[in-house]
Amino acid sequence: MEVKKKLVLWCGNAPNQKALANKIHMQFGLAGIVIDKKKKSLKKTTTGNLVQRIVNRIRFNKIDVAWKTLQRNYDYAYSDWPVVPLLEVDSINDENVKLFVTDISPDLIIVSGTGLVKEQLLSIPVEIGIINLHTGLSPYVKGGPNCTNWCIANNEWHLVGNTIMWINPGIDSGNIIVNETVDIRECKDLTGVQLKVMDHAHDLYLRAVKYLIKTEPPYVSIPQSELGTGRLFLTKQWTSEMRSKLLKNWKNRKNISQATPPLTIPLNN
Repeated sequence: MEVKKKLVLWCGNAPNQKALANKIHMQFGLAGIVIDKKKKSLKKTTTGNLVQRIVNRIRFNKIDVAWKTLQRNYDYAYSDWPVVPLLEVDSINDENVKLFVTDISPDLIIVSGTGLVKEQLLSIPVEIGIINLHTGLSPYVKGGPNCTNWCIANNEWHLVGNTIMWINPGIDSGNIIVNETVDIRECKDLTGVQLKVMDHAHDLYLRAVKYLIKTEPPYVSIPQSELGTGRLFLTKQWTSEMRSKLLKNWKNRKNISQATPPLTIPLNN
């Protein structure tokens, strides 16, 4: 008789994370969830900054609306978290997380949308391991705030995609289990883009989890350096100039031919 694996999810508190939690629970069952609220200190806002933020909100409304609509759709479809043991923390590295997880003793820890996980949690003994979803195509595009938007702004449409990796202390830099590209050029608007990429991310994660719990080790674990190099984008680099480029490139997307697909790692079934 097959023994059911115990899965624990560490995730952020946004509706897309709640949707992922429900999808995983419906297919495999979750033994527990840790929600990282990522509480931050409030920054002082000057009059000049406030005016600029208002101007940018108007100029780049299409970009903001796309993400907000995605979250609203997920919140409507998945209004509640799965009914399982649940721990909410201001930081994923809260000392209570280790106690919570150790008590469950999971076979696999699934991570999505948390802050950077530190060594005291990465060292928790887990039979299969700790895996992470990156909503970008590693090693080519890493960081934030949104890798898909960076690809559009840089006219690198062929680098839109998602990655499932073994987690490590770095930023989206762990060994890869699987990564896949997503063609967004036929989407009718930016909202459609965000939904397509996120739905693919969830589907890819479900397929990767199924592979890991149904397969005997050794598991696929490909160093990112074997695929090539890429760039790490920071939120502070997501300037008005880059957002303007995104809108311009999106408008002209029909005139852009797809570049040579990057090297990716298919899921080993």
